Amino acid sequence: MELSEFFAKYPKVAVAFSGGVDSAYLLYAALNMAKTVKAYFVKTDFQPQFELDNARRLSSVLEIDLTILNADILSDNDIMTNPADRCYYCKRKMLSTIAAQAAADGYNVLLDGTNASDDLNDRPGVKALEELSVLSPLRICGLTKDNIRSLSKSAGLFTWDMPSYTCLATRIPTGVSITKDKLERTEAAENYLLSLGYRDFRVRLIGNSAKIQVNTTQISKVISERKNIVSELKKYYTSVLLDLEARDE
Repeated sequence: MELSEFFAKYPKVAVAFSGGVDSAYLLYAALNMAKTVKAYFVKTDFQPQFELDNARRLSSVLEIDLTILNADILSDNDIMTNPADRCYYCKRKMLSTIAAQAAADGYNVLLDGTNASDDLNDRPGVKALEELSVLSPLRICGLTKDNIRSLSKSAGLFTWDMPSYTCLATRIPTGVSITKDKLERTEAAENYLLSLGYRDFRVRLIGNSAKIQVNTTQISKVISERKNIVSELKKYYTSVLLDLEARDE
């Protein structure tokens, strides 16, 4: 199935928009192929501010109003305790929040940006999509991550080369409770590395230490900037570690 065929079948859609590569292209395609589109962003403690900023920026570029909803994710014990299937509970809460508002707005078809490259066997959140009848046009139409980046570049979307990003909660080991403080420290540490020009990295919580994970090409940069990085990150952690197993190996 082509995207044009999908939107001919579903001409009125609500889009769960995160501001990332996949949902950005999905929103762009929907605006060009569907008859009526509404975009929703759910803000929780799990998302850094830059994701909301990106979502607002793209919505402005595409000239669509963005409905921003808030969800108190940490009030849910199934999420806060951080079990192995936390993503399922989190995804369900966020999509339920959108689905309820979308239905109130007159939109009964909800779409998300899952693509054909995503391993559905390794994504607990997919169960939530199925339970809530959320459709994933990019996956249905066989569009891979590479396809989406290429199409996004051709469409002039600034999101086309953005690194893949997972929520702040993924920096906290499974079984370790998630708190607002831990999330805020993670965001502050990663914002600092972003300000230094790092891309596609993570700052993970190990006990009360920060473990920095970067790609091979950035390891020497971390070492050369070690003193400044350690000085800044020790505002939030007792020690700072560098993972020599690079993210791209």
